[in-house]
Amino acid sequence: MEEFYTLTQETTWEQVIDKSRFIAIAVPLMSLGQIEKAMQEIRDIYPNARHYVYAYRLHDGYIEKSSDDGEPQGTGGRPILDLLQHRNVWNVLLVVVRYFGGVLLGTGGLSRAYGGTARQVIIETDLKKLALYSVLALRIPYEWFESLKYQFDQHQWIIRKEEFSEVVKLHVHIPEQEAEGFKKWIDDFTGKKIHYEDLGTVWG
Repeated sequence: MEEFYTLTQETTWEQVIDKSRFIAIAVPLMSLGQIEKAMQEIRDIYPNARHYVYAYRLHDGYIEKSSDDGEPQGTGGRPILDLLQHRNVWNVLLVVVRYFGGVLLGTGGLSRAYGGTARQVIIETDLKKLALYSVLALRIPYEWFESLKYQFDQHQWIIRKEEFSEVVKLHVHIPEQEAEGFKKWIDDFTGKKIHYEDLGTVWG
């Protein structure tokens, strides 16, 4: 089943390594247009830092990028992006701000500092798992409602919307890979007495 993790809120974490201050800021991201605004806000909150190293990933379009922002190539942005890829985290901008403390860390030390600071902010962040669901609109006669609702609960098919009129109208979220099986099941279970319409897929 295709799934990924994303942030529920902005999170920060910091540490000092050999007199340099490293501050990680993980920001939820929905579009490329948010990136420059978020970067400017971080520069305003943490002014006059030596480096603003970052990586971001957007699930829509599978867009990802990293920047070392003046650090030796591959020592800053790449470890952050590697972490996000390894943890399967999308829709995030992760910035590590560095205030230089006068001690050179070397390329290995820099990679460990940036990667370790980024890893710790992800550990501190409340991550949410998203999976791909098919959405079906069902029209259910009242005599079928309770037995079907029980079956949905047993299978962890999620009712997102209920409307009670001449029939019960439901929007049901089914894991995408189970959708065809669900349609066959409900036809067999009810003798094709339930009308349903496919509304597409959503992440949830």
